[in-house]
Amino acid sequence: MSGKIAFQGEPGAYSHEACTGARPDMEPMPCSTFEDAVDAVRSGAARLAMLPVENSIYGRVADIHRLLPESGLHIVGEHFVPIHINLLGIPGAALSEIRTAISHMVLLGQCREFIRQNGIRSQIWTDTAASAKHVAEAGDPTLAAGGRNLRAGSNSAPHRG
Repeated sequence: MSGKIAFQGEPGAYSHEACTGARPDMEPMPCSTFEDAVDAVRSGAARLAMLPVENSIYGRVADIHRLLPESGLHIVGEHFVPIHINLLGIPGAALSEIRTAISHMVLLGQCREFIRQNGIRSQIWTDTAASAKHVAEAGDPTLAAGGRNLRAGSNSAPHRG
């Protein structure tokens, strides 16, 4: 199968990893929102969409369970991605300096106890890859991103119209 597979997020996001793992012969197509990924399939710009439906720690991804029934798409397969979470800061930053962690709300939920124990404020960001990109560009040693690499699991299912 060739063509494009749409996903929500930046290149490097977990859904991007799911795309390359499940459909290595397809070209991943980053989209800003889940709705944009669904619309890419409906319009024919992509053949499939990789959408996260459940996370073994956080639970159901509510947006998908709302969006999928009205999308006209259906599940054609699933792909499991092991999730490993790290707190990512700029080079030289120390954990004691971190005041704010930004990431996708699901990831922040998975790490809420660690964040609380370390007196870090959490701020919701669009996705893990975008938050890491922002931290790198900001160069602020008090800012960190929740991103790749603690202990969680997820599965994503490709969808086709």
